[in-house]
Amino acid sequence: MIKNFVEELTWRGMIQDSMPGTEEHLMEAMRLAYVGIDPTADSLHIGHLVGVMGLKHFQLAGHKPVALVGGATGMIGDPSGKSAERNLLNEETLKHNQNAIKEQLSRFLDFDSDADNAALMVNNYDWMKTFSFLDFIRDVGKHITVNYMMAKDSVKKRLSSESSVGMSFTEFTYQLVQGYDFLHLYREKQCTLQMGGSDQWGNITTGTELIRRVDSGKGYALTWPLITKADGTKFGKTEGGNIWLDAERTSPYKFYQYWLNTSDIDAEKYVKIFTFLSKEVITSIIEQHQEAPHLRVLQKRLAEEITVMVHSQEDLDNAIKASNILFGKSTSDDLKALNEKTFLDVFEGVPQAQVASVEIESGLDIVGALAEKGGFLKSNGEARRALKENSISVNKEKVKEDYQITPNDLINGKFVLLQRGKKNYFVLQIV
Repeated sequence: MIKNFVEELTWRGMIQDSMPGTEEHLMEAMRLAYVGIDPTADSLHIGHLVGVMGLKHFQLAGHKPVALVGGATGMIGDPSGKSAERNLLNEETLKHNQNAIKEQLSRFLDFDSDADNAALMVNNYDWMKTFSFLDFIRDVGKHITVNYMMAKDSVKKRLSSESSVGMSFTEFTYQLVQGYDFLHLYREKQCTLQMGGSDQWGNITTGTELIRRVDSGKGYALTWPLITKADGTKFGKTEGGNIWLDAERTSPYKFYQYWLNTSDIDAEKYVKIFTFLSKEVITSIIEQHQEAPHLRVLQKRLAEEITVMVHSQEDLDNAIKASNILFGKSTSDDLKALNEKTFLDVFEGVPQAQVASVEIESGLDIVGALAEKGGFLKSNGEARRALKENSISVNKEKVKEDYQITPNDLINGKFVLLQRGKKNYFVLQIV
């Protein structure tokens, strides 16, 4: 049964532009639509998620989604929204990246079932690698005028920028290559819709124009808004760089924290775009949040939904436990349950000192650990006063002046967490 895809995306705030007739076209029968994915890394990041969610909603509406990995276009570089050309990748790297991306997409899209609308993954390198330059300019280039290509915003911006770099012929022809992808999929797969971010409108409509001029056919275009943050900073970026979907690049704890720390305005927008919660459920959560914003009900639900979707329930549970170590009540056992990456993420920026393993094999007295060996506190006297005040903890458990740190205290075999009061932390790394 076909559901109204355009209506679903509209209430979620996921449509910027669409070609007239798109909604009606999609309601007539099962259709194919594709989204292009840049394979310049072996992981997607959350900037890709809008496109992935778009493809998933398309499949849920009864249509067939196509993920196009731009192996050929990845060798060129897209000028849209860019101020300079990007590095070009070799074939081996592109193949590796494509396989990794498909594995990630499989968490969202059904590629493997025998359903009519099972997802497809294609790579434009497969049909571009045998295309000679002469064939391309004869069979494709002659159908699109330079005037038409120059009128695109992505081209105009680069040519009118103050940068002296300008725009290479390679980049200028990008829209022709992307346009040909649409024509190829239209011919080979009966794909009639291309979707992407609003900065892709010019490239997508070049494809619809090629379909019209070369095959006298009809292609459709739909774009979603580029995601922004209310404070003006870039969505999906932190001081450490991109927020990746790969747990090795961005730990589930950091991933969870990113969403948990969104502003009220952004969370209200993101919960519609980045979850599959229904309109009724989202309306209810927003109302709850407005009644008691300090409880951050909206951010918590957003972070929970998206962490489970991208990672797993277990990863979410561990991320919540890790969060509670800093912000709530937790035990030594909770700390020892953290893997090394998550432990370092939780205590990123906390002062550290190294202590030789031989020091703790026979027991390191807590005063020495706090002062002389670790340097957390300035002197043995200050350490003793803090211990008498009962303000010192080792791995979240209060200790007295006679406490000895032993190998049993090690987290992941190499860390000990010291704490004074509620908020002052110090990490001993045993080497």
